[in-house]
Amino acid sequence: MSSGTSAQGPRLRPTLDGIPTYKPGKPAGADAYKLSSNENPNDPLPGVLEAAIAAAGSFNRYPDMGVSELTAELAARFGVPAEHIATGTGSVGVAQSLVLATAGPGDEVIFAWRSFEAYPIITQVAGATPVPVPITAGGDHDLDAMLAAITPNTRLIFVCNPNNPTGNVIHRAELERFIDAVPADVLVVVDEAYIEFIRDPEVPNGIDLYRDRPNVCVLRTFSKAYGLAGLRVGFAIAHEPVANALRKTAVPFGVSQLAQDAAVASLRSEQALLERVEALVGERDRVVAGLRAQGWEIPDSQANFVWLWLGDRSADFAVACAEAGVIVRPFPEGVRVSIGETEGRPAPRSAPGRSRAARGGTPGSWTRRRCG
Repeated sequence: MSSGTSAQGPRLRPTLDGIPTYKPGKPAGADAYKLSSNENPNDPLPGVLEAAIAAAGSFNRYPDMGVSELTAELAARFGVPAEHIATGTGSVGVAQSLVLATAGPGDEVIFAWRSFEAYPIITQVAGATPVPVPITAGGDHDLDAMLAAITPNTRLIFVCNPNNPTGNVIHRAELERFIDAVPADVLVVVDEAYIEFIRDPEVPNGIDLYRDRPNVCVLRTFSKAYGLAGLRVGFAIAHEPVANALRKTAVPFGVSQLAQDAAVASLRSEQALLERVEALVGERDRVVAGLRAQGWEIPDSQANFVWLWLGDRSADFAVACAEAGVIVRPFPEGVRVSIGETEGRPAPRSAPGRSRAARGGTPGSWTRRRCG
C-alpha cells in the first residue's frame, strides 16, 4: 500500500446508508405462479418480436439518442408537441430524472404512502427530503393532507393514479381541485403506469389535465399493459421547460434501439392490446368478486393487481403462498397480487417456466385454495 493511502476505501455519500435498495418482485421457479411484479403475462404484441429481432442486428451501434421515431409516434397518438415528450428507462427512470431536475438538498418531494416504492428512494438519491403522507384507511390518497404538507421547500409532488400497490384511483373533480390548489411553482407528476386498466369513467386522463397547466407532468410506461417490462422504456408528457430538463437529466442512450422499435410496434398493434387488456381486466374483476365472496375486504382496484390488507400477517401470508407455489408481493401493510393468465392459456414462449399460471390453473383459485 502506498504512503498516504487509506485502507478504508473510497468515501461514499453518507446519505446512502439510509436509502433502502429497491426490492423487485420475487422471482418464481419452474413450478410457481409469479404474481409479484405486475407484469403482463402475455407474449409480445403482434409485430413486436419481429421489430426487436430486426433491431438486434445493430447492437454494435449506439441507438437513436433522441428516440425520434417513438417520440413522433407518441406526439401523434396523444396530440401533443414532440417537444413535450421525454423518454427514459421505464417510467421510474423518467421519475428519477424529474426529481433530479427539480429537487436537491434542502428541497422536499411529497407523495402518498404507501405508494410506489421507488418514490422515497429516488428522492433520497437526489439528496432531497421525502415527505410521505399516509393514505386513508381505505387506501386512497389523502389529498387534503398532501396539500397541508406543502412548504416553501416543496418542489415536486407524485400522484400515483391508480395507486400502486392498493389499486385505488382519484376521480376527476378531486384531482383537479388538488392540482389547482398546489402552488404554480411546484411540479405535480401524475403517474399513470396502469392507466390502460382503468374502467372507472370518473378517473381523468392526466394528459387532459396537463394541457393547460404548466406545472403538471404525466408519466406513462410500456412495462405494464404493453408487456415490455424487460426492455425498460417509459415517457413523460410535460410542457417544454420540464420536458427539456428531463432530457438534460436522462442517462444518454438510455432507451435502446430495440426498446424504441418494440415500443413503436406495440403502439401500432392497438387492437390486440385492447383485447389483452380487456381480458386482464375481466380476470381482475373475477378475482376481486371471488375474494369478496370469501369475506376479504378488497379495494376497487383499477390496475392489474389486487391488494389484501393483512398488516403484520403479510410476511407470513407471502411465505404460505410461496410454499403453495404462488409468489406474491408483501409490504408491511398488506400484500399485492398481480393478475395472471386464466386457465388453459399456453406458456409464453419468451419466458418458459416463469409463470405457472401460463401453463394452466387460475391465480385467483390458487390464492383461495392454497394461501387463504
